[in-house]
Amino acid sequence: MTNLASSLTLPCGATLPNRIAKSAMSEVLGDPASGAPTPLLNRLYERWGRGGTGLLITGHVIVDQGGRGEPGNVVITDDRHLAELRGWAAAGQASGARMWMQLNHAGRQAPKRLARQPVAPSAVGGVRGFAGAFAAPRALTDGEVRGLVGRFAAAAKVAQDAGFAGVQIHAAHGYLVSQFLSPRTNTRDDAWGGDAVRRRAFLLAIVAAIRAAVGPGFPIGVKLNSADFQRGGFTVEESMEVARALEAASVDLLEISGGNYESPAMAGGGELPATQRDSSREREAYFLEYARQIRAVTRLPLMLTGGLRTRATMDAILAAGDVDVIGLGRPLTIAPDLPAALIAGTAAAAPTVRIRSRVRKLDDALQVFWFQEQLHRMARGDEPDLALGKLGAVWRGVRATMMPLGGGRRRAAAEATA
Repeated sequence: MTNLASSLTLPCGATLPNRIAKSAMSEVLGDPASGAPTPLLNRLYERWGRGGTGLLITGHVIVDQGGRGEPGNVVITDDRHLAELRGWAAAGQASGARMWMQLNHAGRQAPKRLARQPVAPSAVGGVRGFAGAFAAPRALTDGEVRGLVGRFAAAAKVAQDAGFAGVQIHAAHGYLVSQFLSPRTNTRDDAWGGDAVRRRAFLLAIVAAIRAAVGPGFPIGVKLNSADFQRGGFTVEESMEVARALEAASVDLLEISGGNYESPAMAGGGELPATQRDSSREREAYFLEYARQIRAVTRLPLMLTGGLRTRATMDAILAAGDVDVIGLGRPLTIAPDLPAALIAGTAAAAPTVRIRSRVRKLDDALQVFWFQEQLHRMARGDEPDLALGKLGAVWRGVRATMMPLGGGRRRAAAEATA
């Protein structure tokens, strides 16, 4: 019977040692001036690798300088940082975990201070609800779209050369690939938009270009929205068709998520349907019902991320064949050894923390910064602190997110260790 300890052989022939994955979380620990990974990332991923996780997926690595979501993103435009990338991959895999690099471009979700005029499939207005932090984008030309396909492929090849065990394309949460998939943000009428088939052409072109660059035995994953949870956006029916196409394109692992900056279902809010409340299992796993719908149309290995906290639910989902890999995010920021404990049966669930303020509108930012500071503690060589103060975490988080773009690696390290 499939359980957390079971290994998984992917379609390309590569294996994962168990069924627990660390889902991508933005670390904001790259050099803000050069885009290189720093020793802080090495220390963080070495710590996670010791915790028993079978698959470590990095926070988004940006494939184009204009596609950054935060100043501390790692950026790959060529192989100039190959030595640092090799150190990062080696650190994460020192204890036997497989480490995949997540490749991304923020598109219209690149903040104004990083991209004065961001690019997107179409010139659809800026991201709403962020007090003008995002400028209205301009539409990419056909040549620019094709150039970005090549940038994803080139970055994947660098990841392979650096020793990463695979790559994941971020096609969820409202970033550029997700923008191409959604009729709300893709109003083109050319080879890259106009109907559902052409809206997924960008993603499929990226998959094909990466496969050509890395060969048949190197894993390629995709993180895909089950839906955008916005009126007129990407629907679960379209997501099912994309899953079919990705299986035909020889993708190795499909991670199911949902939402975007404007409707953040991936954070446990947003417009989640009533069917998610039918049982405790569905309440715990935000996107389980959607994963089941996608499972009905493809045998592509599936990874489910979002809300999973108890070993009983994780094992039940795996045993039922609903998904093949359990994705954990925030629990691993406060309990890096949780995977080993879940597999050994010495832990029944992730630790419970409630990060709330008296101002509900601030709670999303508070949680992001509180959990981010736990990452930074591990990057500094400390252990997580469940008693971490809220105000201190917010202050450190704001400093990291608003880090000046000049100053190089020494400034990045100083910001992270102050």
